[in-house]
Amino acid sequence: MRTVEQLFTKRVIIFRVLQVCLFFGGVFCFAWAHFAPRFRGPEGFVNGQFCLPISVGVAMIILGFALTGKLRKFACWFVLALVGQAVTLQIIEAGPHAQQQHYIARPLSRLLTEDHPFLVIYLSMQTAFVLAGMRHRWAEIRAWFANNFKSWKLLGAGFLFFLSSATLSRHIDDYLSELFLASLLQTINLGNIVLVVWTLPEAFLLSVRKTFNRWLFYKKEGDAAGACHIDRFVILAAIWVTALTAFFSFYLYERHPHIPDEVAYIYHARYFAQGMLTMPLPSVPEAFRIFLMDFENSHWFSVQLPGWPAMLALGMALGTPWLINPVLAGLNLLLSYFLLLDTYDRRTARMAVLLLCFSPWYIFMAMNFMTHTFTLTCAITAALSVVMARKTDKALWGWISGLAVGMVSLIRPLEALAIGGLIGLWVIGVGGVRLKSSAILGFVLGVSAVASLGFLYNYLLTGTPTTFPFSAYADKHFGIGSNALGFGPERGLGWSTLDPRPGHDPLDALINVLINLNLVNIELFGWSTGSLFLLTLMLFSGASRRNEYIMLSVIGLIIFVHVFYWFSGGPDFGARYWYLIIFPCVALTVRGSHHLVRTLEHGPHFVPIIGMRVMAGVILLSLLSILNFFPWRAIDKYHHYRGFRPDIRELASKYSFGRDFILIRGNNYNDYPSAAVYNPIDLNDNRPIYAWDASPEIREKLLKSFSDRKVWLVNAPSITHKGFEVIRGPISNTELLAQGEKDPPKAPSGKTESSSRR
Repeated sequence: MRTVEQLFTKRVIIFRVLQVCLFFGGVFCFAWAHFAPRFRGPEGFVNGQFCLPISVGVAMIILGFALTGKLRKFACWFVLALVGQAVTLQIIEAGPHAQQQHYIARPLSRLLTEDHPFLVIYLSMQTAFVLAGMRHRWAEIRAWFANNFKSWKLLGAGFLFFLSSATLSRHIDDYLSELFLASLLQTINLGNIVLVVWTLPEAFLLSVRKTFNRWLFYKKEGDAAGACHIDRFVILAAIWVTALTAFFSFYLYERHPHIPDEVAYIYHARYFAQGMLTMPLPSVPEAFRIFLMDFENSHWFSVQLPGWPAMLALGMALGTPWLINPVLAGLNLLLSYFLLLDTYDRRTARMAVLLLCFSPWYIFMAMNFMTHTFTLTCAITAALSVVMARKTDKALWGWISGLAVGMVSLIRPLEALAIGGLIGLWVIGVGGVRLKSSAILGFVLGVSAVASLGFLYNYLLTGTPTTFPFSAYADKHFGIGSNALGFGPERGLGWSTLDPRPGHDPLDALINVLINLNLVNIELFGWSTGSLFLLTLMLFSGASRRNEYIMLSVIGLIIFVHVFYWFSGGPDFGARYWYLIIFPCVALTVRGSHHLVRTLEHGPHFVPIIGMRVMAGVILLSLLSILNFFPWRAIDKYHHYRGFRPDIRELASKYSFGRDFILIRGNNYNDYPSAAVYNPIDLNDNRPIYAWDASPEIREKLLKSFSDRKVWLVNAPSITHKGFEVIRGPISNTELLAQGEKDPPKAPSGKTESSSRR
């Protein structure tokens, strides 16, 4: 007996020592990540590699806590998945540039020698452990596939899983090798998650089931299915989304545009907020030239559509334009909940809300100054208004739906075409009950009333109601028909790095679809398994019903209308041209998880509390995304994305620019626009004026035009390879003219591609 007690005591001591070692190891990893120079860039800001030691530290602390408890086996598999995703992200090349992300495009031997071999060694170990852990489960898995998928469905699901795992490369051999690598890593991580949920103790699941039911499956007594009222869960979710996106917008995005489109939107919103349709022409237009800002006769204006700038102008009036999208994201969560509550049940609606709360695509899209979050607001409002029109039998809701669709036409016309067509069919009874005639009339008149404002706006700026300002701008600067819809060799603006093939044809359309399919798989949830596997399961399950077909029709039509546009949308914030599919994608993902539960419950092998295990798997995947994907994507990509930086804002405060004139030396892609966005609308204003120091001739015109201001010379980031830097000033205008300053230094031209679709 004493020997048994001694062995038990010795084992407890060993485990306690291991726990202490793991805790200290975790703290060491945090300290190492914080202090080691390799995890910081030249300016001291952390880089993407910083996330790996943090994940290892978190894993060690989790393992330390669970080492002596009943969750020990679960914790081991969970930390294997946690570090596995972190390691996988380290072999992806993305970065803060306008480029698609790829897995490491270099030989494995170089990765093992020049780079840290830990990455390959760990992934090999994870693969071996997962294969070993699954060896007793293969028969059950094969039986489940055989019972639920015909051969062609299994092949179709596998092909979609394979095809969405990596993005296109210029060389087919690179593309195929990357597809196989990415699919292998997704499969290993999927197997790892299966083992995580399989090892959750039944007693633990039973103990937390009540909490799960209260938050996700709970329905008050007397509630009708789909009763349209809000609850605390959704309110908290909306507050969470608004707060998180506002945090990212303020600290990560730095309340500063990072895409050329955003600079034009901010200008547009500013002069709208001041009640102006256009701005006065600058005295030296060449020094104030910005992409998507056009000069016409005596006017200077943004060529973007007016819908989003009009909304952004509200933020300008309040002094917080960076808060508009975060607030809209919270509102969209509430609207999505109400719409799903009518379409499905409270469980599905709440689960979809939870997934949106932790969707990188949804969160990062709402931290910027782009149009897509507001477009989603209008689209969901239009659909929800049809639901309310059916429930209340009031024509007012038909008007609201029409006005919302009309607003989409003032923001993103292609999406308006798709959404307007779908909701129009829904209004007249296709896929639902037909609205009464007065509501249908209200819908038509609402769409017409708002859309007609777009024609009026076009006429005032271009002289032709059917010619969009950007179309005229593209025809003038890039060639006739360069931005038109449809196929043709003249399509495109010459953005070779983002548009791989000149012109537009069916092959180019297929390339765009494949690029965006991979972006959705990456960004929708940031899951290590790929974001589309549950949606794929639902798609090929044969269990789709009317509501699922409606969701699939939305996805299909949004994709279809963009087939006829020459540009894929680029890598900015996921597949942003397809952003309206996020709502049906989330809904189908939840339905896919429910279908998985049903098939497992009726399978030949009983798994205790299978519904809880599937739900735990979904939540754990989202937790891994929060711990790994969110910080990695935020740090690696969106800090100073595309070279746009707000440093000039700090310089203006540091040097008290006041009513001075600042010449920006650098390129006109990201250098000058990063400063120009802080120009006042009225260039005679008593605030700093930022101009592009493009050439001696332009500088001379500028100095004569702004002769009453002190001058500063500032080198931009493309020259300094860090932030903006004052090199001279303040100096009088006449003194600088008399000295005959030499030519401005030549900065790297930068890419002239903007990832905008007009």
